[in-house]
Amino acid sequence: MLKNSEFVSKLRNSGLRPTKQRIKICEVLFNTDKTFHFTVESLGKYLSKKTTTKFALATIYNTVHAFKKKGYLKEIAINSNQNYFDTNTSDHFHLYDTKDRKLYDIEPEDINLSLPKTIKEDLSLIHISEPTRQAEISYAVFCL
Repeated sequence: MLKNSEFVSKLRNSGLRPTKQRIKICEVLFNTDKTFHFTVESLGKYLSKKTTTKFALATIYNTVHAFKKKGYLKEIAINSNQNYFDTNTSDHFHLYDTKDRKLYDIEPEDINLSLPKTIKEDLSLIHISEPTRQAEISYAVFCL
């Protein structure tokens, strides 16, 4: 678990003043054992339930985007209206469940893809942006 001094360092490295609200945001984002996926709005709701501190949505937005710019968070575009953020900044893939609106991590070694022989072996999949339309499958893969 990280200490307050490490949160202050992250904030200052991101060009932000370490306020009580921003330190609380750091605690939620970086003091977890699991990857944390969130939108700015869902983080705001989570913070209001878990703390007595008041947060302006602008403070959350600016803090999250400063962390993303510095490389402490990754941004995952689900569609043109919805972006998630991820505390796991390592190279990995995501599955997005459109029904439950949850994002799941998939490690590269867990994916086995067989390409037709007509496709070059060195071709890399960059991004799939549209969710599948099949009713029984409600996942889309995003390659980052």
